[in-house]
Amino acid sequence: MTYPASCSLCEWRCGADRLRGERGVCRVGRAEVAATMCSGSLSSYIVTLLGCCYRCLHCNAYRISQYPDPGWQYAGYVPPEVLVAEARVRIAAFSGPRIRTIGFTGGDPIIHLPYIEEVAAEAARQGLDVGIGISTGGFATAPTMERIVGLCRVITLEIKAFSDPVHRALTGAPVAPVLRNAAYLVRAGRDRIRVFRTVVIPGMTDGEVGAIAAFIASLDETVPYRLIGFRPNNVLYYHPGPSHGEMERLCAVCRDAGLEDVAWSGYYPEAVPDEVAARAVQLADRYTGNPAAALTAAYAAACGCPTHPRNCGACNLRDRCPAMLREPWRGR
Repeated sequence: MTYPASCSLCEWRCGADRLRGERGVCRVGRAEVAATMCSGSLSSYIVTLLGCCYRCLHCNAYRISQYPDPGWQYAGYVPPEVLVAEARVRIAAFSGPRIRTIGFTGGDPIIHLPYIEEVAAEAARQGLDVGIGISTGGFATAPTMERIVGLCRVITLEIKAFSDPVHRALTGAPVAPVLRNAAYLVRAGRDRIRVFRTVVIPGMTDGEVGAIAAFIASLDETVPYRLIGFRPNNVLYYHPGPSHGEMERLCAVCRDAGLEDVAWSGYYPEAVPDEVAARAVQLADRYTGNPAAALTAAYAAACGCPTHPRNCGACNLRDRCPAMLREPWRGR
């Protein structure tokens, strides 16, 4: 494993010898795997790595990003040759769209760049025809970012805030390296950008979106920008999310700033969706006129649950339940 004896992969530049047990801000040593999966929507074999250089208050994967402090246990270190061999088997068996990348996420995978580089080399040795993808918050040092651009086929970069006070309050880190790396990525790796994105948190980052959009547009107005609606998580568990109308408004703000490719996903619901309400009416008789039961079951029915009243033990889809395997963010 070729981790540096004095780590400077991220902008904290802690200088920790992580393979000898020294710990920097990220608190982790060598790369450890939380989970892997084939993603048809991303055409990627996703590898989630533990640890992060941020301390984001809104992190929806804080048990992964703040490892080992939460005390959860995961798969641990997986040698690159083993990870690639497992990926080959699972990709070959995958019935969805062709898998084109091994995509690394976290946490933030930049702190494990040496491991990712070894996986890329191992994939070439094993003849696995995939590129490398990374999803990052962009807090890499300039040399690390250069390596990322040189290595990756696909890069997603999240700009969490534009102003330094908001970025520091939310993540615990300064924003300048992120903006520098975003500019470098557009300049040196425009063809590798999947999207830039921002999580919209009412009262926190919603007011940052216009400035971020203007910044991206000043670099290249064609860069895809995605707004992700915040849902209560972690330290911000009781903080509200944005409405549908607010997400639409912010997309308009981004277009007014000059961006050509803007979209959003996720919002904090204010009412029962029309489709679910209609299904609740249809199911009323099956639930003996009990409107609470009908409404509850309507959410399962909207995802494809065929058995009403619900009876999972007798359902012929129980081995491939469309309701329980639903990923809500794909529903829009």
